[in-house]
Amino acid sequence: MAHDVGALPLHIPSPPANDFHIGPLAVHYYALGYLIGITFAVLITRRRWRAMGGDPDVVNDVALWCVPAGIIGGRIYFDITTPMDIPHVWYGVFAVWTGGLGIWGGVALATIVGAWRLRRHGITVGPFANAVAPALLVAQAIGRIGNYFNKELFGRPTSLPWGLEIPYQYRLSGGIPAQDLHYGTFQPTFLYELIWDLALAAFLVWLGHHRKIRPWGLFALYVAGYSAFRIFEESVRIDSSQYILGLRLNMYIAIIGTVGGLAWFALAQRRPDRPVTIAVPAADAAAGTEAAAGMDPVADPPPAQAPPGVAAESGAERDPEPDAERDPESARTAGDDS
Repeated sequence: MAHDVGALPLHIPSPPANDFHIGPLAVHYYALGYLIGITFAVLITRRRWRAMGGDPDVVNDVALWCVPAGIIGGRIYFDITTPMDIPHVWYGVFAVWTGGLGIWGGVALATIVGAWRLRRHGITVGPFANAVAPALLVAQAIGRIGNYFNKELFGRPTSLPWGLEIPYQYRLSGGIPAQDLHYGTFQPTFLYELIWDLALAAFLVWLGHHRKIRPWGLFALYVAGYSAFRIFEESVRIDSSQYILGLRLNMYIAIIGTVGGLAWFALAQRRPDRPVTIAVPAADAAAGTEAAAGMDPVADPPPAQAPPGVAAESGAERDPEPDAERDPESARTAGDDS
């Protein structure tokens, strides 16, 4: 596509490289995007979980288990559903740095592992799922930037100003149909998903602040909302995929996720209130115990224990006068109450 000198290009240019080097170490932008996304997800979840009264350190423990589980689950899903895209090397099934993580497989396995860890802590899973839902969307949005550097996750040819430039060699390896190889710019579906993920995350945060959402409700809307977008995205993408009855496999998964997520949300909101257990930081728990006892943990230190055999000098506990020395009239009045 030719342009006049000085004219702005009517497309999104492809990045010149998908990695950079620090000495002999090659750092892939795809992997870096996921690391940054995970970091943001942990920070956001810690903030939301603390606001709900939970211990933010629990988030770190859950993340240590869920992140590897999510990567493993995502790669298994990718290898099963798009075996034609596995690199033809002995380590191809593990080569996540070249792209290839199925979000549904990652979320499914990470949810199972996360529920297990939360139950080990004695925490009800549903409220934590509501806390993590917007954070997952932010992580996915940041991760999509890695698809841009890998020159993948694009859609049909387009002449729109925001069309994504794809070099010819990536068109050949990207599963583009032969009749579309001569086009230079394509729908930037990675960008559409990035925008949708951030918008949906903001909506879930707003909804949680303005409506009473029962446990699992926000997470169910995350599943439904993301899957609904994927119905559109799968109708635009032209990269390689397994097809069933003329539709991409992920289209069926997206439809199931949308319907199932909405049904899940409706069911979650109709369920009666149940006891919820949220672990709190040890310092907060100690402060709460002292507050329940009517003490300020700073201004009212606990009283010293009296030695054995010595009566307490507290006015609330020390009887100033024996019963025999009390006013007879008062004693008689007190006796009438019985």
